[in-house]
Amino acid sequence: MKRSELNQLMREALDFIAGHGFHLPPFVTWTMEDWKTKNQEYAEIKDNMLGWDITDFGSGDFYSHGLLLITLRNGNFHDPKYKKPYAEKLLIAREGQVTPYHFHWKKMEDIINRGGGRLVLKCYNSGPDGQMLDTPVNILKDGRSYFVPAGEEVRLENGESITLVTGQYHCFWAEGGTCLIGEVSVMNDDNVDNRFHDPVGRFPEIEEDEPILYPLFSDYPELKD
Repeated sequence: MKRSELNQLMREALDFIAGHGFHLPPFVTWTMEDWKTKNQEYAEIKDNMLGWDITDFGSGDFYSHGLLLITLRNGNFHDPKYKKPYAEKLLIAREGQVTPYHFHWKKMEDIINRGGGRLVLKCYNSGPDGQMLDTPVNILKDGRSYFVPAGEEVRLENGESITLVTGQYHCFWAEGGTCLIGEVSVMNDDNVDNRFHDPVGRFPEIEEDEPILYPLFSDYPELKD
């Protein structure tokens, strides 16, 4: 992806989020110049991968297969000094923009439709070798537990949520307009906890065609302490 594209997606995301009355923590809009003034007091932001995450899943077409995420809080699998056992993210899915089938080895999460269009999901159980199973899937939706056939579409209207347990394949997209999505989960590490059904590129290669507006968390190793 081009840096200019990432920068524009960030601008659009900030407008969309503000339009829904959701307020973001200050570090989300720290520029590279702002980061030069930050010391080790802010190490948690970098260590726990807080901030921007934009991916096209290696598709080369963000608008058909992609997702924009902002990690607001997170624990850390690897460093016991961070005590949070939970994480929170904000996601934006555009209409018809698919996040491909994947599950998490450790993470259990609630996915919440915070506003905009509907959120549509398809879920499958997984087998011991990571295969998708053609078995009924237990859907946990806002206090209701019920079963649907494997791969049946489940729709979340504004304010509705679904709980996705470890090992449960899911893909999703927005319907009827861009969707603002909340994610509340146990702590998360996208470097090790995602199992995609088909191979994808989780983090994009970036063509640096203009300066960084706000760094992605994958840019943090370039920031000096």
